[in-house]
Amino acid sequence: MALLNNSVLMSSTPEILESFGEPVSRAGLLIATGTVTGIVAAPAIGFLADRHGRKRVLVPCLLVFGTFGSLGGFAPSFEWLLVVRIIQGLGSAGLINLVVVLITDHWSGLDRARLLGQNSAVITGFLAVFPFLGGATTDLFGWRWNFAYYAMALLVGAAVARHLDDPWVTRRDPVGRQLRLALAEIAIPVNAVTMALGSLTFFVMFGVFLTLIPIHLDEVFDLGPTQRGLVAAVPAVTSTITSLTVTWFRARLSVGLMVATGLGVFGATFVAMGLGSLWLLVAAAAVYGLAEGLTIPTLQDVVAERAPEHLRGVLMALWVGGLRVGQTTGPLVVGMAIGWWSTETVLTLAGITVGCLAVALGASRILPSGRPMASDGPGSPVDGNR
Repeated sequence: MALLNNSVLMSSTPEILESFGEPVSRAGLLIATGTVTGIVAAPAIGFLADRHGRKRVLVPCLLVFGTFGSLGGFAPSFEWLLVVRIIQGLGSAGLINLVVVLITDHWSGLDRARLLGQNSAVITGFLAVFPFLGGATTDLFGWRWNFAYYAMALLVGAAVARHLDDPWVTRRDPVGRQLRLALAEIAIPVNAVTMALGSLTFFVMFGVFLTLIPIHLDEVFDLGPTQRGLVAAVPAVTSTITSLTVTWFRARLSVGLMVATGLGVFGATFVAMGLGSLWLLVAAAAVYGLAEGLTIPTLQDVVAERAPEHLRGVLMALWVGGLRVGQTTGPLVVGMAIGWWSTETVLTLAGITVGCLAVALGASRILPSGRPMASDGPGSPVDGNR
């Protein structure tokens, strides 16, 4: 459900802007409004989940996301669409992080890494489905029908309310103490760098790939919505494969090496996309997906491994808040950049910049160099039964 937020619309961005008479430079604004509220809402949601339980917070998030997401299809103007997207973003802010928290509540070591990889594979798998689905729906029925898909979150919310077992006991300790402990954890250099890298990764994903590539495919190669959706699905396939095998890499390679390599691949593939033909762009997109599947679950696992149980919800939410910063600023920055330069130039500059950051990260060796140990077994709780 969380992936519906932007991916089902990305293939149809040019058509949405054209129908309202908006320039392509506002594409970033359309994507960013769905995530901007998450910068503040995600940490708040995690804070509430630590105090009142995961389920009591997750169900309202799904209801808000599904209700206001569906209303976007009736927007009479671009401004109204942006307003609805902002409120929709309040609901989406709690989805990905609370799922990771639920996994981390009950698994540790390589079992946790395996399940986080499977969760990431589900996410990236639907990144393959939703852009194509959105593009095909636009071609067949018009872009407004894409917003009907958000109503599925209401059904998921009902299923979670009925079936999710979450015997969480409401906490009574002072709010100020909880905040001080969370801030102390974030101040640890490894945690701060990991959260910054998560933000950078989502800046790259949502700014360069999900916002820029559809416009690049439209302007340079004259591809329609369905064709753009197919191209956008390519990295999702390879990312899913890598996510399912991430435990193999985690058992053999350090976190620092895996993340630095992932960022380096991001940079190289963006340069190839900006300078090459359509077929080279498709091939580079497939390689880009491999790095995506390697990087995201690895960074998630580092945050989860270092988070104490009583702060896990708020720390994972702060991690997602950082992702929302990247999701929001990436499309805005790229939207402004394509108002000044060609899409080829922006892709090349982005690739060089990310490549330089990858080299700096590899040289710094600030991320953990060890590898996780196997846990007691699949399904073994991290902290015992509550």
